[in-house]
Amino acid sequence: MFSFTLALILLVAGYAIYSRIVARIFGEDPSRPTPVTTHADGVDFVPLPSWKIFLIQFLNIAGLGPIFGAIMGVMFGPAAFLWIVFGTIFAGAVHDYLSGMLSLRRDGGSLPELVGAELGGGIKKLMRVFALLLMILVGAVFVYNPADLLAMLTPDHLDKMFWIVVIFAYYMLATLLPIDKLIGKLYPLFGIALLFMAVGIMVALYLHGNAMPEIWDEFYNHKADPEAQPIFPMMFVSIACGAISGFHATQSPMMARCLKNERHARPIFYGAMVTEGVVALIWAAAAITFTGGYTQLQEALGNGSPAILVNDISVGWLGHAGGILAILGVIAAPITSGDTALRSARLIAADFMGFSQKGIGKRLIISVPIFVLCFVVMLMPYDALWRYFAWCNQMLAVFTLWALTVYLAKEGRFYWITLLPAMFMTAVTMTYIVFAPEGIGAITDKMWGITPSYEISVGTGLAITAILTGLFFRWNSRLKILKGEILNA
Repeated sequence: MFSFTLALILLVAGYAIYSRIVARIFGEDPSRPTPVTTHADGVDFVPLPSWKIFLIQFLNIAGLGPIFGAIMGVMFGPAAFLWIVFGTIFAGAVHDYLSGMLSLRRDGGSLPELVGAELGGGIKKLMRVFALLLMILVGAVFVYNPADLLAMLTPDHLDKMFWIVVIFAYYMLATLLPIDKLIGKLYPLFGIALLFMAVGIMVALYLHGNAMPEIWDEFYNHKADPEAQPIFPMMFVSIACGAISGFHATQSPMMARCLKNERHARPIFYGAMVTEGVVALIWAAAAITFTGGYTQLQEALGNGSPAILVNDISVGWLGHAGGILAILGVIAAPITSGDTALRSARLIAADFMGFSQKGIGKRLIISVPIFVLCFVVMLMPYDALWRYFAWCNQMLAVFTLWALTVYLAKEGRFYWITLLPAMFMTAVTMTYIVFAPEGIGAITDKMWGITPSYEISVGTGLAITAILTGLFFRWNSRLKILKGEILNA
């Protein structure tokens, strides 16, 4: 348990130290008016207490990823723990905080508008479609697993389909109602359940921690087929929400519309991501410890869904009463991401259409097509949905990181805090697109019977990263020349 404890300490230290450095680089200004002071509308721009915004942001971003993603992703071995810790501190939390701050400075603008303002009109149009589709994917994906768990806890006649209908009906209400009416009232309760779950499982970990291997033990890929599932890039896509997730940047603007002062942005945006990293760390460690090792965990995952393992861990370690409360926290996590995903979809569509959302009728005009599309997407096989969500999610993070890098460069700030994560995640996603079974390889295999090798996939990813990095430095050098000419004029 020494390495698990060290990982927890590093996450806390990352928030205490690195978050302050990032905030100083951006130029946080507590005296600056926030969007809610100038655009209050009683629907989306609603002032909320900072503790409530933190809980909403945390629950928005803590979907299936830090629980199910961490449980499945830990099969990549101890590297998963390192990715959760350092990915959270230097990539995910920076990504979440800066996207929230940029929205604060841009009247609460949604992510496609923020990215488009930095990367150009063509990218803005692409991002509008891409982000909207991702939100619909999230809404669809985050229905199945909580429905599975609820069906386990309730009588047989309340089956999975019943709970799918109930959850989707809740999504519709959460999308349409003012943010303080449903989300603002329910999220504190969901937050208590989720935090109880995390603390309870962590305490149990220390009681049973003798079964957990240290990070430096068995340091290799434990996947059943490591050649088909190499750590790079597969682990960095599989473990997303517990380290870095593009979906989070679609949620930060929603909370930026409710924030009363910029000084609360660091604990809310950076702090919520660090908290999620802690949750991912706890569940990854719990899965290994409870089952007794990597081999046993592989068998457990092969015999059922991660939802069953979550149920077994919760009840086995916390008893029936504590286990039920812990499971409710696990249920709340995806539900509170799915509802705000569809709400974000409404805001994204309304922003690029210039459509006011103050009246319920106008909200319905935007929302009904979103609900229909989400329902259609839900008819797809779950495994396919999850794979496409995972890739789209990290691709969105790439767009966001490059946009943040351009913004910092324009402002004359230290842009390396986003450039390095942007380069790394570009290499990850581009390699994944070429190498993954559902990627380019699937297309070339069907057309010509050829699939790119791992070496070609990695080389392609690195080459594209190098090209984009070169284009950035070329643009930045021209920007410096232009600024120099303006100063000398």
